[in-house]
Order: sequence, then structure tokens, then C-alpha cells
Amino acid sequence: MLKTVKNKKGMEMVQVAILVAIAIILGLIFKSEIVEFVNKVFDNLNAGF
Repeated sequence: MLKTVKNKKGMEMVQVAILVAIAIILGLIFKSEIVEFVNKVFDNLNAGF
């Protein structure tokens, strides 16, 4: 029973690590698009004031 609980916690950690790695990879791939989008949003916000 205890081994099963530890195994599930380990699998959850692996899943979190994989999701974080995917997020970082996508961020690196689409870095320029993300920066451009954020700049556009802040320019529009500043234009409104």
C-alpha cells in the first residue's frame, strides 16, 4: 500500500516536470510572437489613458 502511494506521488512529479518542460519549450519557440503580443497589449493600454 505504501509503495503505491509513493509511486503515485512520483508519477505526479514526473507529470508536472513534463508540463513545465513543454511550457518552457513553447515559450522559447514562440518567444518573438509572445513579446510582440505583450508589447501590443501594453501599447493599447497606454493609448487608452
